[in-house]
Amino acid sequence: MGTTRGFGVDIGGSGIKGSVVDLDAGKLDGERIRISTPQPSKPDAVADVVAEIANRFAWEGPIGVTLPAVVKRGKSLTAANIDKEWIGVDASALFTERLNRRPGEVVVLNDADAAGMAEIRYGWPDDRTGVVVLLTFGTGIGSAVFLDGKLVPNTEFGHLEIDGHDAETRAAASVKDDEDLSWAEWTGRVSRYIRALENLISPDLVIAGGGVSKKADKWLPLLDVRTRIVPAELRNDAGIVGAAVAAEIGVQH
Repeated sequence: MGTTRGFGVDIGGSGIKGSVVDLDAGKLDGERIRISTPQPSKPDAVADVVAEIANRFAWEGPIGVTLPAVVKRGKSLTAANIDKEWIGVDASALFTERLNRRPGEVVVLNDADAAGMAEIRYGWPDDRTGVVVLLTFGTGIGSAVFLDGKLVPNTEFGHLEIDGHDAETRAAASVKDDEDLSWAEWTGRVSRYIRALENLISPDLVIAGGGVSKKADKWLPLLDVRTRIVPAELRNDAGIVGAAVAAEIGVQH
């Protein structure tokens, strides 16, 4: 019996990554391609990069694409860390046309939701019980919320107000680098952020994702929060894998 394959593209504020995905195992099938996000990251420029990545793999099947935005019925309603021209754009139609696909072959969804879908599908069975929150720490902070394994789409908990600031402007992984914060300094900010989230929804588990999850041993032990925190198993590939899963099952919020 052959391997079931899909294709996912994960659009971020700094890079756009794509790869073929082994949907049976929940991992990349071969190398991924990463191209820097165009600056400015306007819809047409980003769509060109997505098409370039798909063409490099000569991929002809359905494609899942993530956006750092609230996405409903294929339309981008917000724009976090991408150009504001994305607001109101029918992203599904844009990518369908640029990728030369038939209607329904391109699924567009929020980037953190995609990463969460991958973690819930391929992660530990414990990840599917109760209220589980995936937080992606990267250019910004993305969130995905699940109740007994079922996604509550388009949460934007990275934008909670902490000490008068948008949380991701204080505690995103990019802020650690930009402000040259130590792990202890940055983790203190992350703790304050997670405590605020705990006060809102009392999660049973928090999964820490994004690129910084590769260094989980340096900061997860420093957190001062009530909730059990575990690193994402798929690390920074979760968005690509989740996008491919969404395309396979035809999810379009």
